[in-house]
Amino acid sequence: MPVRSAGMNPAERQKGVVVEGELVSDPGSAATDRFALARRAVAAIGTTLDDRGTAAELAAFLVEELCDSATVDLYGPQEGRREAGESLHSAAVAGRRDLLDSLEKAPRDRVSVRALDAGHPITASSSHGGAALVTLSVPLLAWDRVYGVALALRADRPFDDDETAAVHYAARLAAAHMRHSEEQREAGPRVWDLRKVLPADPERTHPEVELAVRHVPCGTGGRVGGDWCETLHLHSGRVLLVVGEVMGHGLDAAVDMNAYRSTLRCVASTDLAPHGILRRLDAMMSAESGRRPATCLLALLDPADGTAQLASAGHLPPVVFRADGTAGPVPLRVGPPIGTGPGSGLAAHEATRLPLAQDDTLVAFTYGLIARRGEDIDTSLARLSGLRTGPGAGAGELLDGILGEFLCAPAPDAARTDDDITVLATRLHPRP
Repeated sequence: MPVRSAGMNPAERQKGVVVEGELVSDPGSAATDRFALARRAVAAIGTTLDDRGTAAELAAFLVEELCDSATVDLYGPQEGRREAGESLHSAAVAGRRDLLDSLEKAPRDRVSVRALDAGHPITASSSHGGAALVTLSVPLLAWDRVYGVALALRADRPFDDDETAAVHYAARLAAAHMRHSEEQREAGPRVWDLRKVLPADPERTHPEVELAVRHVPCGTGGRVGGDWCETLHLHSGRVLLVVGEVMGHGLDAAVDMNAYRSTLRCVASTDLAPHGILRRLDAMMSAESGRRPATCLLALLDPADGTAQLASAGHLPPVVFRADGTAGPVPLRVGPPIGTGPGSGLAAHEATRLPLAQDDTLVAFTYGLIARRGEDIDTSLARLSGLRTGPGAGAGELLDGILGEFLCAPAPDAARTDDDITVLATRLHPRP
């Protein structure tokens, strides 16, 4: 019996098959459509780390693909496994409200409790306007932890075994995302403790270098990334600026971030050029198994001759805001990310020399500042380069203006990602 999709003839979609919560397919012409249903579920459910948002995505997916109405009830975020006295709370509703309104509270609770107790889907039948109303209740279960229950309602036609299994798959997928969200919330405090191990702000002021740093954690609760930035004072009055980003999020990314930072400090003390620091750091970190790769941008400032030597390991180029009001990204030779090793097949790290006038401002940043879903990275960089600074604005005021523009300006055709944002601005003030 084919899977029913709202607004489509039932014969237009093939059924999906689930074994032990995993969608599989038997040999035959319907295999492609069965896996297409799984791909649509993966794409539609769990796009954020918000449990209510995931519940809404699950309900919408069930109505779009499998039933007429759907509702998702969740336990509170701190309640965990269902115990006596705990109650479910409505989190999402989709589809025909008349079917939901006709489902009396007592039968709904009974079928939900039965599904929660059994740990697998339960079907119940009632009537609506003289027609049969079939209710399928599925627990949101992941790794022996129950997060709630989903109800799928259909008029006139029962769910067959394959359709029941497909609803079960979608519910388990939603529960897995809720488990991931819970782990991220639990890791949050430990990640922030790790961030305090090494200072991120400029360690001390330099009489000829103006510095400003801004860090904006990602908006979704508990989701923390591996961004970092810092300044190192080297010999002969030079200053090394560092902006880096470990790939991924969570506790593992924060641990690797601190490993990169401490190792880079050690390598930088040998007075190598920026590209030499990146090469040495890459060789050392790629020798450690299990490290996540990281992008990194180094800028060696020399106030005495008004220059900066720049080297990038897979990192976005900085933008220079000139004293005459123009701005643009610095053309850099970008090497491979740190931790990929010399066998990555990419060109080696190289340095670029950049003259900086007295009132020029160099702005380095992590990907979260300009990242937009559905927007090309060159378009995002062009928008940053198109910003104009007011006369006499300091480095901190410039960063505040940049963040205000990118965080507050509407983006109707693209959505900001859930990445951390780290931005660093520097300006040289050489002595006369």
